[in-house]
Amino acid sequence: MKNDTVDKLVIFLAKRDGIDKLVKTFQYVSKLVHWHTEATHPDIANRIKQWEVASGLSRKAFRTGRFLTGFNALRRSPGSTPTFKFLAVLANAGEMVYFFFDHFLWLSRIGTLDPNLARKMSFISAFGESFGYIFFIISDFIIIREGLEAEKKLVTSKEESKDAKESIRKIKADRVMRLMAVAANVADLVIGVADIEPNPFCNHAVTLGISGLVSAWAGWYRNWPS
Repeated sequence: MKNDTVDKLVIFLAKRDGIDKLVKTFQYVSKLVHWHTEATHPDIANRIKQWEVASGLSRKAFRTGRFLTGFNALRRSPGSTPTFKFLAVLANAGEMVYFFFDHFLWLSRIGTLDPNLARKMSFISAFGESFGYIFFIISDFIIIREGLEAEKKLVTSKEESKDAKESIRKIKADRVMRLMAVAANVADLVIGVADIEPNPFCNHAVTLGISGLVSAWAGWYRNWPS
């Protein structure tokens, strides 16, 4: 059992998304620790803040070229109906804007580009991110609803065949994964809103920290080898 867990961890960390979720955990744990220690231990808080900033910047560097995955997602999974095709185009377009302008945000924050561009790039990136997540969430809820309807039909038919049981198992497994996706996207939407329209709730360190960890751990669950 222990060796199996280690093998899965190795596979998980070999993925770009696996590394991203691990570093994202570092980033938002450090944000919460910084908030907790800022008043009582300023020296420790400053060191933790550096860890948070370094984690955020390293994630941006590691996501170089990630915006191209949107094209691949549309090519591989265009959607089964015109509605899903439309939602997929909007969702992936928003995500591509997010990842594309995230490159310029990273370059401006490390001083390669004019640092004054950071705020504008952050706004555009967060707007694209939030726009895309809204349509990802809608798509997942529609598929979850369709899955519940299909499962209900199988249950009410009282079919005891192996194929029926397997279909129900797949529907339930897919529902769990989609609920994890919804949790991650809602959490990231909160983080995006904090950049688009700063407000006391979304921009509070606890809100951002918890949202970041929900997103990271939901993504961790979805990417963990089965």
